[in-house]
Amino acid sequence: MLRVGLTGGIGAGKSAVSRLLEERGAVVIDSDVLAREVVARGTDGLAEVVATFGDVLTPEGELDRPAVGRLVFGDAEARRKLEAIIHPRVRARAAEIEAAAPAGAVVVNDIPLLVETGQADRFDLVLVVDVPPELQVQRLTELRGMSAEEAGQRIASQASREDRLAAADIVVDNSGSLADLERRVEEIWPELSRRAWAAGTGHGTDTKG
Repeated sequence: MLRVGLTGGIGAGKSAVSRLLEERGAVVIDSDVLAREVVARGTDGLAEVVATFGDVLTPEGELDRPAVGRLVFGDAEARRKLEAIIHPRVRARAAEIEAAAPAGAVVVNDIPLLVETGQADRFDLVLVVDVPPELQVQRLTELRGMSAEEAGQRIASQASREDRLAAADIVVDNSGSLADLERRVEEIWPELSRRAWAAGTGHGTDTKG
């Protein structure tokens, strides 16, 4: 098994890379999806969020995400409390999925804040989707309807481009077209598969770097 950490700044196109890798046979673990699962209705995670932050439920008993967002936005202590509830549960669930993957699988952990949360060393290889900041702003304004100011704030709240690139073992440039991106993923997939096979069979298990 090859454990890959996949990350990239907002608007970089990380989800597209994740999808392309999955199409080629990777086992993809999406931390955003798991973050929703671990605080779904009826979970102990949701119960702990309510115990910590009060009545932050919708009338249907689901987590009221906008309400929680308002509580933690700009409040570092509140955000740390929320992360302390969600992150350990997400990692535990990700470990369960990994444990069920075949020995020679490429397991891609899609983690938006991989660099920010200091998780780069947890993986055999870190793959960073990269675009220039001005292209991030363009995509966020054109595709997500953000103002330029809001886009800039969202980008600034994440790790810098330089910090992400410093953590990368492989960089996927996504400043071109979708066809360009698909060609780049096609280039790196054989190497990921080779490393996964080597790790799964015990032939050359030094997968980092």
